[in-house]
Amino acid sequence: MPNVSVFDVTGAKVSDMELSSEVFGIEPNVPAMHLCVVNYLANQRQGTQSTLTRGEVRGGGRKPWRQKGSGRARQGSTRSPQWTHGGVAHGPKPREYGFSINKKVRRLAMKSALSSKVADDEIIVLDALELEAIKTKEVQKVLTALETGKKTLIVLPEKNDVIYRSARNIAGVKVSLVGTLNVYDLLNCDTMLVLRDAVGKIEEVYA
Repeated sequence: MPNVSVFDVTGAKVSDMELSSEVFGIEPNVPAMHLCVVNYLANQRQGTQSTLTRGEVRGGGRKPWRQKGSGRARQGSTRSPQWTHGGVAHGPKPREYGFSINKKVRRLAMKSALSSKVADDEIIVLDALELEAIKTKEVQKVLTALETGKKTLIVLPEKNDVIYRSARNIAGVKVSLVGTLNVYDLLNCDTMLVLRDAVGKIEEVYA
């Protein structure tokens, strides 16, 4: 079983913690993680771009000149794609870019991402984080004491508006819950700062 150190808000080591080898100690599956990242980014796309075809552009109902005898190329409409102000040929239309992934693949990708964080020593377990009021300075002080990276993902066991609103203005810091954790955020962060209680919930969900 992989072992990690548990720290307090001052950066001092409190104890050691054993992590589940089924969740944090597997061999990372790169194709599964890649598929989940592509899926996440695809689901973020709105797909609202749209162009006008020759049938949707205003005008162009009359044939510009007769078919034969003028010496010019035959034309049926001034709104054909080759004309200025004409329609767009094969242009984008509103569509849905998202797609679904097998549940087993999603679970494998999540466990692979968690295991890669442990293997790369990019996970910090925090004993507890309690704030009496919304103070960005207090969260920044904790991150400085723990020497986190530029991009830090704070994982909470349950919703906490005080911590969320205290950390949201810090550049590179994102707060996530165990239930909303995703592979993209895990791989995109330099440091995963997870509370001790959240570790137990993660193991409960993915073990």
